[in-house]
Amino acid sequence: MEKKDPEECEFVVALDTFVGKRKPVILHYLLQGETLRFNELRRLLPDITQRMLTLHLRELEEEDIIKRVVYPQIPPKVEYSITEYGKSLAPVMESIYQWGVAHVEHKKRKKENTLQKDSV
Repeated sequence: MEKKDPEECEFVVALDTFVGKRKPVILHYLLQGETLRFNELRRLLPDITQRMLTLHLRELEEEDIIKRVVYPQIPPKVEYSITEYGKSLAPVMESIYQWGVAHVEHKKRKKENTLQKDSV
């Protein structure tokens, strides 16, 4: 049986916590310091299904990254905000964002260089 590298396991655990198609975007909005209602998040993420948004929010809540508050009223009011622990992701998310900006530029330059070579 093959031994697992403990660093690899911690890396995977970290990525599983906040990586996905929409989790980083949810975190981006909540890290702005706003408390958002479910439907506000739906409007900010128009191409996510209600089911997937609910799933992502539950996963982030289980990891203590976000806090969910339900107000006992009719209709029910549910708000989401970043926890103090979740705020520790801010520098990580900022680094990922900055890398994404640089990567988009890199891809654009690569495409432009390829087009220039093809036209010669």
